[in-house]
Amino acid sequence: MPVDAATFTEALRQYAAGVCLLTVQDDIDDVGTTVSSVMSVSARPPLVAVGLTAGGYPAEVLEAVGRCALTVLAAEHAIVASRFSSAGRPSARHLLESVPWRRAAGSGAIVLDGGLAALDCRVERLIEAGDHVLALLEVVDVPVLTGAGDPLVRLRGRYVDGSGAPAGRG
Repeated sequence: MPVDAATFTEALRQYAAGVCLLTVQDDIDDVGTTVSSVMSVSARPPLVAVGLTAGGYPAEVLEAVGRCALTVLAAEHAIVASRFSSAGRPSARHLLESVPWRRAAGSGAIVLDGGLAALDCRVERLIEAGDHVLALLEVVDVPVLTGAGDPLVRLRGRYVDGSGAPAGRG
């Protein structure tokens, strides 16, 4: 018997996942989206995989541009994560007006200065995966690596810190 989508979704809500901000700079603007489906794939070469909604604007721009940045968000970035997870959001720069950031050297994409880490990436390949696209990304640089701070985690539909308490609102 096939598993229905609601049961599948509820089961995966029990799995705590780190939260990242994926950003892409194209010829027109900056695009960003919150992602919690990020995994380390390989150390040699350095590869990560990210799941994105198929047909969504971030996936479309990433495919066209071929490079992006990922910032591993700290617990204090709960509001940033919420802003970038909403549909119909404006330019990434407008959503980050009060948040310190810079551009990654290789991709030109935005990385947050206060993130726990940031990865500058180029697209190795995109793989269709049901209603999502799996982006296999080669890491070309690590422009931010703080090694300190509490991570932002997504659990049961909420943003929490590493201890499971509600995440900060910074």
